[in-house]
Amino acid sequence: MRHPRRPASDDATEDGQGITAEPRRPLSTGRWAWEWIKSFLIAFGLFLVIRTFLVEAFRIPTGSMEDTLLVGDFLLVNKAVFGAAIPGTAARLPAFSEPARGNVVIFIPPHEAGKNYVKRLVGMPGDTVAMLSKTFYLNGRPLDEPFARHSDANDTHAASMYWQCRYAIGAAAGDACRPTRDNWGPLVIPAGHYLVLGDNRDDSEDSRYWGVVERDAIRGRPLFIYYSFDPSSQRAAPWFSSIRWNRLGSTVH
Repeated sequence: MRHPRRPASDDATEDGQGITAEPRRPLSTGRWAWEWIKSFLIAFGLFLVIRTFLVEAFRIPTGSMEDTLLVGDFLLVNKAVFGAAIPGTAARLPAFSEPARGNVVIFIPPHEAGKNYVKRLVGMPGDTVAMLSKTFYLNGRPLDEPFARHSDANDTHAASMYWQCRYAIGAAAGDACRPTRDNWGPLVIPAGHYLVLGDNRDDSEDSRYWGVVERDAIRGRPLFIYYSFDPSSQRAAPWFSSIRWNRLGSTVH
């Protein structure tokens, strides 16, 4: 005699024996709080690891890199590419590549240990560099710099520029050494150091003023612009109403 088929049940069974699984008990308040805290600590730990060794966000506060970077640009910076520093030590993680001429880099300047600057790397260790009437010379030849911007016809001088005299050669050496913003050198970049300049050459406080940058002070290279707005806008809430949509996601060259 054929038995009628039982209707399908919503209850889970074990080994087809019709043993109903016990319903899961709700978490107690203490257990729920611990699970939430544990998830938060894991997420926070991952955030610290990523921020310390991989990627960090930076904001552009000045116009020294216009038009490459604008005031109000927010960057994601690759900190692993040049070897991230291990906090509390002098050690660094292995680098994927070395800083190269033409790179836009994030670094700690020699005169302000607590700040991050962004400039373009234009001089490598051992290079002979100079500037004559705003034209940058590399190893005796003018360098084509389509990214460089000039807006001020008047030259300027600052006492801090005399650091250059320690490395000056030829006619610029000795008592003849009097560097200005638009006319200086030639000088030889010392080993383990790099010369950095802002693309907005007439409105940039850079290596011309405070010196060359040590290799270990170079922290990373921008990946892309993840957010940008015009802080000079007269609109209400410019961070929302004056977003530069065309810059979002663009890479930095």
